[in-house]
Amino acid sequence: MTHHSSFSTHHSINAVSNRLSLRPPQRESLEILARVCEIIELSKDADPTVALAAIKSEFPTVEDFEREFPSLCFALATGVGKTRLMGAFIAYLHQAEGIRNFFVLAPNLTIYNKLIADFTPNTPKYVFKGIGEFTVNPPVVITGDNYESGAGVRGGRLFDDGVHVNIFNISKINSEVRGGSAPRIKRLSEYIGQSYFDYLAGLDDLVMLMDESHRYRATAGVRAINELKPILGLELTATPQVEAVGRAVPFKNVIYSYPLASAMTDGFVKEPAVATRENFDPNAYSAEGLEKVKLEDGVRIHENTKVELEVYARNNDKPIVKPFMLVVATDTTHANALQQVIEGDTFFEGRYKGKVIQVHSNIRGEEKDEVVQQLLTVEHPGNPVEIVIHVNMLKEGWDVTNLYTIVPLRAANSRTLVEQSIGRGLRLPYGKRVGVPAVDRLTIVSHDKFQEIVDHANDPNSIIRAGVVIGRDIPQAGRKAVEAKSAFEQAISGGVVPARPAAGGQPAVEQRKLFEKPEEQEVAKATYQVIKQYERLKGSDQLQDAEVQREIVQKVQEIVRPAQGVLEGIVEAVNVAKVVQKTTELYRELSIDVPKIVVVPKGEVTCRYEDFDLDVRNINLQPVAQDILIQHLHENQQYRLRDGSGIVPEKRPEDYLVRGLIDFDDISYDEHAGLLYKLAGQVVARLRTYLAKEDDVINVLQYHQQTLVNLIHSQMQQHFVQSASAYEAHVTRGFHTLRAANFTAAADENVRDFRAVIPEGQRDRIGSMVFGGFRKCLYPIQKFDSDPERRFAVILENDGDVLKWFKPAKGDFQIHYSHEESYEPDFVVETKTEKFLCEPKRANEMTDEVVLAKADAAATWCKYATAHATENSGKPWRYLLIPHDQIRDQMTLAGLAARCEVHAKS
Repeated sequence: MTHHSSFSTHHSINAVSNRLSLRPPQRESLEILARVCEIIELSKDADPTVALAAIKSEFPTVEDFEREFPSLCFALATGVGKTRLMGAFIAYLHQAEGIRNFFVLAPNLTIYNKLIADFTPNTPKYVFKGIGEFTVNPPVVITGDNYESGAGVRGGRLFDDGVHVNIFNISKINSEVRGGSAPRIKRLSEYIGQSYFDYLAGLDDLVMLMDESHRYRATAGVRAINELKPILGLELTATPQVEAVGRAVPFKNVIYSYPLASAMTDGFVKEPAVATRENFDPNAYSAEGLEKVKLEDGVRIHENTKVELEVYARNNDKPIVKPFMLVVATDTTHANALQQVIEGDTFFEGRYKGKVIQVHSNIRGEEKDEVVQQLLTVEHPGNPVEIVIHVNMLKEGWDVTNLYTIVPLRAANSRTLVEQSIGRGLRLPYGKRVGVPAVDRLTIVSHDKFQEIVDHANDPNSIIRAGVVIGRDIPQAGRKAVEAKSAFEQAISGGVVPARPAAGGQPAVEQRKLFEKPEEQEVAKATYQVIKQYERLKGSDQLQDAEVQREIVQKVQEIVRPAQGVLEGIVEAVNVAKVVQKTTELYRELSIDVPKIVVVPKGEVTCRYEDFDLDVRNINLQPVAQDILIQHLHENQQYRLRDGSGIVPEKRPEDYLVRGLIDFDDISYDEHAGLLYKLAGQVVARLRTYLAKEDDVINVLQYHQQTLVNLIHSQMQQHFVQSASAYEAHVTRGFHTLRAANFTAAADENVRDFRAVIPEGQRDRIGSMVFGGFRKCLYPIQKFDSDPERRFAVILENDGDVLKWFKPAKGDFQIHYSHEESYEPDFVVETKTEKFLCEPKRANEMTDEVVLAKADAAATWCKYATAHATENSGKPWRYLLIPHDQIRDQMTLAGLAARCEVHAKS
């Protein structure tokens, strides 16, 4: 294989990474593969010992390939995206190294079928989505079911530039190897005249990808596969170890490791938690009694999660996720008995009839097909299944995002339970954590093993605790004042003009010095002082008008001449007109015209809720017998779901809800009492449809009060109307000259790279940090009030459409949202076609009255600023109110604008 220059390598990595939207661990894996391709020879004749030495020198974790060819393991935690990474590996190796033949091994039938689907175009999780070349000429997928047709060989002869992906199921090869017989893939094929195996073994560019390789590493099938002599092997697994006689033997070829603890810290997976009852004594129960308690509590947590998911989805305009519960049974007899109990009339009044399926290896034929179909569509809202009972059949490869509750009824030791049971439920429905515990949490109901699991979680070697470091917070070491001059002011004072990304894919404009001579710098500084007198112009572009230039030159000469006193000839030595012209040009380049618009409200703002009927279809909450205690494994936090014992009895059932609703700042009892009682009454009526006893209705109202109150309040927000206030506007200046920003920072604080991720424990200190490394910011140093603000800056710097941005200082704006208060938005951004005011806010503040008042006033400001810009050939303005949880690395400003724009109401 030919090696490419580092530029083309980097270009290929970027192309694949961006088009496939790789997460950081996936991208790091791809960069490692690219480096490996540079330092070893990819060919059948290469000496593996030479390759091993080269790799060891840069990646010391690789001790041995453990194969007869170079083979490397990428150990990525479940839920981070191993299949997507396989697609990235194939796309990169084809683009950068010209490799066309790939052999993908699956550990079992489930993953085999999933891989075939994921490598087939126009399927939901197609791994090459976004790779342009594969859109026109998609890879040919050859499988264990169709290879005998000769498609792979004929395709290879006809389409020499096409990529071939062979997907085979190792368990099938293993079963055919038993007893020493050659597997079917090695037998002669009447279609191709030689065995397909020999054909593959003869290819000079075969790369092998092994999915979940820990499952079959030591099997006979793999030994047969070794004879294919690939030029490179790439193994992917979440558990890089082989179980051998009671102990785990780690892989010796792990080149990259991204363990579960890292995935949890970075928020790529759910937070596993164990639930039990408070003061629970398992010895007081028979085996059947214990099972019933665990099942009932599992259902209670399941129903609670269902409501929390709905509230979150409604509050954040997301699709509602339908959760399900997984019950782990001992054997098929046990599974049948469990299904009868759960679907029986006495289990929560028979509400789960028809909502339970069993999955185990004894299911055959049509019944099995139906179960598999229900299992694969368990995320769809139309699928009635809420409880899945399984016996040892849910292996790797069954990817669901809506598993929220696991009830293990098998006798499992704590380590197995923690590390295997939770693997199936770690994937997040929205791709990332959202900050709502119930949406981000996977709960394991394990009353009897609770202490054992918790103790194990606190063991430093536990997979769940690893990576959590206590005491990362650095103590405050006093404070210091920091003055940040604008990039423009620095440039005219002898500093460099910052490198700026150029438009239209051109190379960036490199850093340069504008004025070398001190005399020129003095003239430039004087020009800056004079520019401030011209803010009344319609915009800074008018500074270039010939008449304005003449006036500025004259004023600058008056400032500079006395300062230079008797040194005759110096003014003549500097071409003042030229310096003024360069300075005013640079000012326009390194500033954003923000017109001074005084917007003042006229009259009062009034708010109300429209009358509506509550959607209660998803309320199926159950009464509880005792407290349920949820202990967080990763965080060691305890969530206690209160029972009703501490709540004062109310005269009417509705009062439990109304009492909770009037705690919200935006609800007034006097103004909204009628609507509140109507909505609370609809909840009570819903509870009575499925709870026979009034005591149970009261129990649910007490125990789940906050959940129900949040559900009502979230639906009320969709019917909130604010009567439009009248505003009047005066445009007094066309632009506002950038001043130096002044702020305080911790005394030992150095300027940090704004792209560097701040460790979780330090994020509350972000207000005392200062950041640099920007290319588009109008100030070289900035402060952020929160980590999402920093991440928003990363989005702006990455976005090709964004030209420049800054965080305005106090006084840069005068947007009045009440008669006394004015407001400065967090960010001002200019793109190629528009300008934006942007306000990142915590998701739970999006309905705050003051936040909404500011948003309306700012949107109105944008309306007037746009009118001013339209009259003067400028760019229109928009206002974005952005929830923190929408600020994700892959977002663009245009994408956020489509979701988060606030329009003026008046």
